[in-house]
Amino acid sequence: MATVSTNDPLHGVTLERIVTDLSAHFGWVELARRVPVRCFQFDPSVKSSLTFLRKTPWARAKVEDMFVRWKLTGS
Repeated sequence: MATVSTNDPLHGVTLERIVTDLSAHFGWVELARRVPVRCFQFDPSVKSSLTFLRKTPWARAKVEDMFVRWKLTGS
């Protein structure tokens, strides 16, 4: 059986994994600077971030874009 290839860099990556990896690599302060939302600025946690990002498409898009750029370019 052939393996299906996808061009989507987020394929198979959960939002929880994205937030966890970004917060571990950049830290909450840098996340808050790049995406200025309360869930990153005040008492940040993965749980509060997931709740907010699942309800807010524009913020989720920014976080996903940041993750893709980091994974593809290292920045």
